[in-house]
Amino acid sequence: MPTQEPPPARPVRRVERVPGAPVDPGAWPDSVPAVAQLLREGLELPAGVTFLVGANGTGKSTVVEAVAEVLGVHPEGGSAAHLAGADRGRGADRSGLADRLRAVRSPGRRGPAFFLRAETAHRFYTYLEEAAHPGEGPPPPHPLHRLSHGEGFTEVLLRSRWVREAPVLLLDEPESALSFENQLLLGAALAGAAAEGRQVLCATHSPLLTALPGAHVLQLDGHGLAPVAWEELELVREWRFFLDAPERYWRGVL
Repeated sequence: MPTQEPPPARPVRRVERVPGAPVDPGAWPDSVPAVAQLLREGLELPAGVTFLVGANGTGKSTVVEAVAEVLGVHPEGGSAAHLAGADRGRGADRSGLADRLRAVRSPGRRGPAFFLRAETAHRFYTYLEEAAHPGEGPPPPHPLHRLSHGEGFTEVLLRSRWVREAPVLLLDEPESALSFENQLLLGAALAGAAAEGRQVLCATHSPLLTALPGAHVLQLDGHGLAPVAWEELELVREWRFFLDAPERYWRGVL
């Protein structure tokens, strides 16, 4: 019996601008430093888990969404198979960045990437219920709709075959729906995916997730994006200062 070919350690090696694609430094999203750097230099995707960290507006979700679209995934989430017949555009909030990018892939077996974003998770559940019951009349609610937001998110992330089988897993702020314990479970699942030769790209504000052993962390800020040690992350320093003296922060705010 032939030996099954192992998955490539880096299904996607790099995302880069299509040669000759236009760049407008004065317009969004090209005006965002991290996006400008991506268009100028490309983005290397290492094996294993990579976190994108930064304040609101630094381009984390824009970059993850663009990578998802480049890999054939609808910007609202799912895999290439999900929402395949739907309108590919999200409307006015779609950045259009993916139209100017391409993926440099490793040779070897491929499968569909999977993208899950907290803000559109329930629309993804609705798609699943409609796909399972095509035809006239409202479909019965999908079981995921009967769960809390965090429970449904956890069910998809930890138990769904789409996540288990995807060679590339893309996540946008998954911690917003998860408790402390479930963030730990998610981190363990991401470590397991990395051990199986799969890649993860996750935008997050979570100091817990970014502490995952062996993970790569890129900080996005006013200078662009660069690798940063966990201890040096701005969000880690802020949380440490806050937990050390929360009343000091509240005095400044109130």
